[in-house]
Amino acid sequence: MKKSVEEDVFIPLYPKSTVEDKSSLRSKFQERRFWSAVKLLSNVVLWDGIVQEDKVRDLGLSKLLNRYLLLNILNTPLGLDNIKKCNKVVACLPERWFQDLKGGSTLPELLNFSQHLLQ
Repeated sequence: MKKSVEEDVFIPLYPKSTVEDKSSLRSKFQERRFWSAVKLLSNVVLWDGIVQEDKVRDLGLSKLLNRYLLLNILNTPLGLDNIKKCNKVVACLPERWFQDLKGGSTLPELLNFSQHLLQ
């Protein structure tokens, strides 16, 4: 899993003006790479309970979400596309990771993502 995250994930960052045109080749390529990384996130998280939780959280949240996915989400204009991306990421996260948290708090690895959701 670590090798896949480190070597197979690539989401290019283009200027917003370049990817706002959804029909452009750059925009389409960036979107395909984003959804491929989301699928990898969902697959990594499936190992929760089998592989040590800290390893799964490191790969899924620290590396995939914060290093790749969040940059793309932050570069996506606010609107339905951004909401769709955020919903899909949230759907990947195991509920049990949040069971012992106090109200209004989140996992340390999710602070930046949470701040984006609050906006």
